[in-house]
Amino acid sequence: MRPTSYIELSESALEANISFIKNMLGDTRLSSVVKGNAYGHGIPIFCSMLYKTGVRHFSVFSANEAQEILASIPNDISVMVMGFLDDDQIEWAIQKEVEFFLFEEERLEKAIELSKKAGKAARVHIELETGMNRTGFDLKNLKKLFQYLEENKTHLHISGVCSHLAGAESIANYKRLVQQYDRFKRVKNHLSQLDWLDTTYHLACSAASIQYPKTRMDLARIGILQYGFFPSNEVLVQYLTKHKTQENPLKRVISWKTRVMAVKEVKAGEFIGYGTSFFTNIKTKVAVLPVGYAQGFARSLSNQGKVLIRGKRFDVVGTVNMNMTIVDITECDTIEVGEEVILIGKQGDLEISVSSFSNFSDMVNYELLTRLPENITRTVVK
Repeated sequence: MRPTSYIELSESALEANISFIKNMLGDTRLSSVVKGNAYGHGIPIFCSMLYKTGVRHFSVFSANEAQEILASIPNDISVMVMGFLDDDQIEWAIQKEVEFFLFEEERLEKAIELSKKAGKAARVHIELETGMNRTGFDLKNLKKLFQYLEENKTHLHISGVCSHLAGAESIANYKRLVQQYDRFKRVKNHLSQLDWLDTTYHLACSAASIQYPKTRMDLARIGILQYGFFPSNEVLVQYLTKHKTQENPLKRVISWKTRVMAVKEVKAGEFIGYGTSFFTNIKTKVAVLPVGYAQGFARSLSNQGKVLIRGKRFDVVGTVNMNMTIVDITECDTIEVGEEVILIGKQGDLEISVSSFSNFSDMVNYELLTRLPENITRTVVK
């Protein structure tokens, strides 16, 4: 069945983004962050695209996301769960050789217990608390922690030691991030003296990889950059200034499209849609689109959003419904049912960018993308 809207993912755009990222990282290994349904792009299809570019390490938040990856691409990969696992999921991860974060004593003990039960070492990353104040082992207990890890090294394969930076996309967090880096670097220097420990150190996300190159270390967890977006406008401006260019090196992978489902004329002096939020001062022609907030087109776009039809920009009028949105097409009243409508993406010389869409809806890029429903059809285009 034809969907009411559909997403297209550009293969060439992703190839360009991964090339940019790998050139930036140099010898640092890339871990592709695909949590949140690959930032709304769709884990199965997007990870298959990533695999073709040579990516072999993937980071997710949960076991179900890891399972999706394992089911969709070949098994010569590493998958790392950075977030939540139930006890039975820890056992599953051990059996499947899925890597996962350890960040508290109870979870560590459970991993050892289940490793013994499975007769197989758990592949774990030891997360340290350096100042994010979210998850991670307290540095005050570092000596005791690693003594315990050494005692149980036959049951734990320590694939990494890591932490997470608290907002590398904003210069306002500079002091806090430098403190975090310094703490982590001291830990790294100390742990490198342990003759039994041979592991990978990782700290950097997309923003840190650009803003704080020293944080790249052995592996970088890259999310938003691979989809074609800088973490913030601040990071983009600083990158362009540093490299003395006006050209954004990243390419948008995603386009979101629908079709006109109905057109009609509304006489002057009428309200359009639910309530009284839009009043026609003149005779107005409108197009009805088969998308609404149930499809990820936010209700906050009411009388705010824009779409592209025939290479021209048109305004959303009235309240965005659960499944329908109305746009004013008075200036191009020959638009017909079935015509392509761009919700996010390019048409002709114009573009509805995710950032402009986000500004209209008061959502950041990350939130808007991850809110795109999983049941929207996603296809790969060149």
